[in-house]
Amino acid sequence: MPLHRRLPKRGFTNIFRKVYAVVNLKDLENFKPEEKITPELLMASGMVKKLGDGLKILGDGELKSPLHIAAHLFSKSALEKIEKAGGKAEVIS
Repeated sequence: MPLHRRLPKRGFTNIFRKVYAVVNLKDLENFKPEEKITPELLMASGMVKKLGDGLKILGDGELKSPLHIAAHLFSKSALEKIEKAGGKAEVIS
C-alpha cells in the first residue's frame, strides 16, 4: 500500500482563513502624536514585514500619547486604551 494511504490524516486546514499582521500598542509608543499611523507607515518602518489580509492592533501595553491609528481590525482592549489616551481609531475597509 502507498505511503500516503498508510499515514494518518489529522486536523483540518481552512482554505478560507484570514491571516493578519499583528501589532501591539506597546510597539506604537515611539511614534509622534501628530502622525497618522497607517499600515504603509508600519511597513516602511519595518514593524510589519507582510500585510497579508490586513493589520490588526492588539491591546498589549499602554498608550501615553494620543495617536491616530488606521487599521483593518482592532481588539476591544486596544479600542478602549486608544480612546482613553485621547487618540482616534479608524477602521479601514
